[in-house]
Amino acid sequence: MLKKFFLNTLSSFVGAWVAIAICILGGVIFFFAFVGKMAVSSASTEKLSSHSVLVIDLEGTIEEVEQARQFDVNMLLRGDVEKPKTLHSLVTAVREAAENKNVDAIYLKCQGVSAPPATLHALRNSLLDFKKSGKPIYAYANTFMQGDYYVATVADSIFMNPQGQVMLHGLASGNMFMKGLFDKLGVHFQVFKVGTFKSAVEPYIMETMSEPARAQLDTLNGNVWSLMRREMADSRRLESAATIDTLINKDFITFRQADFAKKSGLVDRLVYEREVDGIFGNLVGKEAKDVNFVSDTFLTSQTNWSQFRSSSKQVAILYATGEIAETTGAGINCDKLVPEIISLADNDNVKAVVLRINSPGGSVFGTVQISEALEYLKSKGKPLIVSMGDYAASGGYWISAGADYIFADPMTITGSIGIFGLIPEISGLLDKIGVNMVMVETNKGASFPNLFEPMTDSQQAALQRWIEEGYDSFIKRVATGRKMSESKVRAIAEGRVWDGETALKIGLVNKLGSLQEAVKYAADKAGLKDNYDTAIYPVIEPSFWDYMPSAEVAELAFRLRTAYPEADLSTIFFVAEILTRKPCQVRMPYFSITV
Repeated sequence: MLKKFFLNTLSSFVGAWVAIAICILGGVIFFFAFVGKMAVSSASTEKLSSHSVLVIDLEGTIEEVEQARQFDVNMLLRGDVEKPKTLHSLVTAVREAAENKNVDAIYLKCQGVSAPPATLHALRNSLLDFKKSGKPIYAYANTFMQGDYYVATVADSIFMNPQGQVMLHGLASGNMFMKGLFDKLGVHFQVFKVGTFKSAVEPYIMETMSEPARAQLDTLNGNVWSLMRREMADSRRLESAATIDTLINKDFITFRQADFAKKSGLVDRLVYEREVDGIFGNLVGKEAKDVNFVSDTFLTSQTNWSQFRSSSKQVAILYATGEIAETTGAGINCDKLVPEIISLADNDNVKAVVLRINSPGGSVFGTVQISEALEYLKSKGKPLIVSMGDYAASGGYWISAGADYIFADPMTITGSIGIFGLIPEISGLLDKIGVNMVMVETNKGASFPNLFEPMTDSQQAALQRWIEEGYDSFIKRVATGRKMSESKVRAIAEGRVWDGETALKIGLVNKLGSLQEAVKYAADKAGLKDNYDTAIYPVIEPSFWDYMPSAEVAELAFRLRTAYPEADLSTIFFVAEILTRKPCQVRMPYFSITV
């Protein structure tokens, strides 16, 4: 409806203007991508020799797996097309380092990593497995951010700059409440939902967080932090996990000198960065300048793990990462994922499938299409095992529920069994841009849902009924897949999110474990034991158009820019994306956990 309206009202001049803008942006992307690719190619001088040291740079974001990048205006303005690190690459490099006789140690170079707790936990566990090889891990930072430090506590020795800090502060969750923004734009949201804790709609209709939303986040943060502080304290041999909280709340460790961090047992030695090469030189029996450091991406390239797509004894690892939609350049595109699932189901070489889910949910329609395709895969007699990443909530859990067995990380955020409808009413926005929408209808409500005027009471009742029927379908899906009574599912549903450890206790998952454990379990279920190969799907082939906003978003963004020329471009595209979403969603509430 909204797309057709703007298509009809945009003049040919506006269409040409948008096309030109997209071409210009595309040229910028192509140029920077080409230059970046050439720079990477020319810099590929790494080699693997005896007594090498794997360097893991804990800096920037860590994504689940390589994928097409989502359109971001600031990214374009910066010319930033560098690919972020991926958990898959890092864990694969650590595994290879443990087995490769040419690698003597790992160097954790901590420079400010940004990742959800479950990703950091998975990386940390892979490093703990590495230590079983008997090879050491050393960590260094000028200043340890909390995420860095959490991972670094697995190290045999932790070094820090004499002028550095250990910035421990606990966990915090936040969300932006945008009712004031949409009031200024003249946009009103009509909300229909089921679930006391289904708070994904709150940022659009409220100025602050509801008490149920605050309560569930308080519990979630508390559970995740309890595990993190216990693991840090155990690794550093502190008196107890409570010592971490004392250092934060009483000693204000973030604002203490480096020598206090050393006396408290948080670090082992205070050294400058230039001295670290010498420490590794002593370890491997070489001069500092002769130590051969190799990157995780290089070491990953030395192994073909997960590349056996022609093997006849194959465990397929199918990634489903991002928000669920029908058509999207990034995230989970059901139009692309469903055929991939069908192909794996019909592929005789594939004996089992591990679905790696990292999704907060999204479109109900897209979720159901994917769920049905997974049922088809199971009908072929192939084990379907789910491995949950940072999130497998709402639509992400709907997809998971039918699996034969579910693995989760203790810090996975899952559940959020609920559903909502969010339909904008934009008559105020039309007034601001000088548009008067007139409808001529053969039937009452022919244009329903009409974005250009408020709904009537009967229309609101119809929408609420539709949402409640969707909720019932969600409950039945979980009850059937998890072999639970509907009444038990309803007791833990209501849109509430759960951490992985709690999800195990209430029956939403079967076991706490890594992706690698899920793969091994799938192979056993398929009768392959240790005689199997792995392959990752889908094959990622990012195209030029993956960087472009959809036509619908671009058109609305142009209208908003015309009405509010003073607004920055990022806000314009952000609002346009929200206003063009599908009305019926199974998506967890937006919040970020600051590690």
